[in-house]
Amino acid sequence: MLVKFTSSTSGQIMMFAQVARQLLELVGKDCSARGVITTEQLPEAIERLRAATAEHKTHSTTHGEADNEDGSDEQDASPIGLGQRAYPMIELLEWTRKEDGFVLWEAAKDF
Repeated sequence: MLVKFTSSTSGQIMMFAQVARQLLELVGKDCSARGVITTEQLPEAIERLRAATAEHKTHSTTHGEADNEDGSDEQDASPIGLGQRAYPMIELLEWTRKEDGFVLWEAAKDF
């Protein structure tokens, strides 16, 4: 299922429900079929997402780096991390905050 996030000032993004759930839970929102991040909530939402991505990045770089079988320290292609998933949402929230807007989300059902 897809979740569509629409800014009152700067456009929209869509993401899978699993990723949207992860990001909305970090922001402290319920994963209902429809919701809003108000103008007043934008600064805290941005800060929470940035802090979570920074923490995740620090954790992933200090854990799990191992040498390959051939002895080289090259990394294999890693899965997409929280920072990459959160980046579009952070950008949408930042652009919306600049113009005192709000962000609505909509899905087919609660997720």
